[in-house]
Amino acid sequence: MTEDVDLANVGAASERFFRLYHAHCVSPSRDTLFSLLEAAHSLNDRLKVGAAADFFDVQEFTALKCLRNYFHHQQELRHVVRLVPIGGYPIATDLMTLCLVPRDTVVAAIEATKRFQEETRQACQQMFHWYGPVVNINPALFNFVVAAYERLRDRGVPLTGEAVEEFEVSYGYEEENDHPHVVDGRLATSAGSIDALLTDIIKSTSSSGAARNL
Repeated sequence: MTEDVDLANVGAASERFFRLYHAHCVSPSRDTLFSLLEAAHSLNDRLKVGAAADFFDVQEFTALKCLRNYFHHQQELRHVVRLVPIGGYPIATDLMTLCLVPRDTVVAAIEATKRFQEETRQACQQMFHWYGPVVNINPALFNFVVAAYERLRDRGVPLTGEAVEEFEVSYGYEEENDHPHVVDGRLATSAGSIDALLTDIIKSTSSSGAARNL
């Protein structure tokens, strides 16, 4: 009975996690981003207790956890994050939104990590995409959700809710059509240097206030 209750608790945390992920996909903002990062942190805790598993071997989780912890204690810095739809820019990639964090902020988050700092540094370097003074974390977030779903499914966690069902439809379509579940997320542009373009985007959204509510 206790085991069933524990798994049910993991299932409830999973439903919340996927519901917040769906909200982030539909209308991404800083609020949805940080709510999702908090939900991932909570889900990992519930998974350890309820299913004797965790996400610590998933590099995307390690990298995102680093930022979650840093912003959790440095909430006044959350405004530096920019979520930018790519539709208005000459950028080619496989995700429709950039989630940009200043490079210095990511480095500071790594340096603030006291335990397993080198493993965290490697995860951030490998899972985040670094472009000059900015870092795009959105591919790591997307790919972590895939890894989380597979871990939960394989552990027999009951996955319910409309958001999970919608995710599973997409996941099944990818399998049926031999499409990858994860994204590459690399950026390319026909407008010269991608580093320079992203720097301009950060400056313009900061100065114009276009991303104030993002």
